[in-house]
Amino acid sequence: MKYLALLLVSAAPIFAHHSFAAEFDAKKPVTLKGAITQLDWTNPHIWLHIDATDDAGTVTKWMCEGGNPNTLMRAGWRKDTVKAGDQLTIQGFRAKDGTNTCNTRSVTFPDGKRVFAGSQSDGGPQQ
Repeated sequence: MKYLALLLVSAAPIFAHHSFAAEFDAKKPVTLKGAITQLDWTNPHIWLHIDATDDAGTVTKWMCEGGNPNTLMRAGWRKDTVKAGDQLTIQGFRAKDGTNTCNTRSVTFPDGKRVFAGSQSDGGPQQ
């Protein structure tokens, strides 16, 4: 019994990871434009924090989940690819719980360069 409990406790981090469908709605795409306030380069996913400005000029704080750092590094990302103050456009899918949280699919820079920012295997809609 003691070994079963140890096995279950050690497997908990595996079950903690979520699929796209558990948190995000593929039928609710969002496009956010604004200034990045922070980048959290952490496992299992990076997080982009953005002060998004809508067409009326209203600024709303959003948290946008990206892929895992290893996958993004293999795709050409680095910790300094996005910095606080960068004006970016983020395309993604809104959280099911209605919070200002999204799953990031792509990031577009002011020069028009667009980079993939999601995880290929998260179960979300593929581009």
